[in-house]
Amino acid sequence: MKILAIGHSILDHIEGHAEIIKPGGLYYTSLGLCALKRPDDRVYLLTGINDSHKSLFENAYSNCDLTYCNCLDDLPEVYLRLDDLAERKEIYKNISQPLNIDSIEDWNVFDGILINMITGFDISIEQLKYIRSNFSKLIYFDVHTLARGLDVNGNREFRLIPKIEKWLNCIDILQCNENEIQCIYQGEEIDTARKILDLGVKLLITTKGNKGATIYWDRNNIKKLHHDAIKVEQKNSIGCGDIFGATFFYSYILGDDISTALNKSINTAANVVNNNFFVNG
Repeated sequence: MKILAIGHSILDHIEGHAEIIKPGGLYYTSLGLCALKRPDDRVYLLTGINDSHKSLFENAYSNCDLTYCNCLDDLPEVYLRLDDLAERKEIYKNISQPLNIDSIEDWNVFDGILINMITGFDISIEQLKYIRSNFSKLIYFDVHTLARGLDVNGNREFRLIPKIEKWLNCIDILQCNENEIQCIYQGEEIDTARKILDLGVKLLITTKGNKGATIYWDRNNIKKLHHDAIKVEQKNSIGCGDIFGATFFYSYILGDDISTALNKSINTAANVVNNNFFVNG
């Protein structure tokens, strides 16, 4: 099986530890995919890389095929302020232009494509339309920072996502958290789920931190499944949603039903929060 993951690699600065730079962005997605892949599976990345910070990402990216990666002079950077009771605050610098996707000639060589909008500028709507028109299998889409605007100081605040219907028309599985779903349509979650599914999305996944996750599907007779989170001592939540998405997508493509894939994803997310997650091989 061949999976392509698309999204920016970023440098994380955690408030109180600004002198320490950690790998972020697609780094966590690749960790999740590589932890699950079988010996004959192949994970391809379409992300930005550069020689200056290559060593930061090496333990994850060395397990992936980097044929389609973009060489960038500067990687995007994000300064994170974490709050256990609220959504984290983000300030960005070196926001890159959309990644160049032109090196891929045959999109259907992949069995699935996972797009993680790490910066919100990872690909454009025109690029997504192009991918959709040239790819007949499942596209997984994590809203992530597409839900946040960008002001002149690099601050990222939640906003209604412009042209959201055009994005949704091109994807099969949508992942968002409780704040991000309000940036798609405001209102009750079940009503938003109906609108999203009516646009052709097959599965809507809403992650809810320590409350677990909920999935909606079947546009004609909407169905809902919720799994509670596993109670663990929270040591770290960065990258949790990214690895959750990677786990769900890989499990689902391998043939797991919705409930099994969701259960695996929640278990893996709990391991991330509890700092007990390792990459195979």
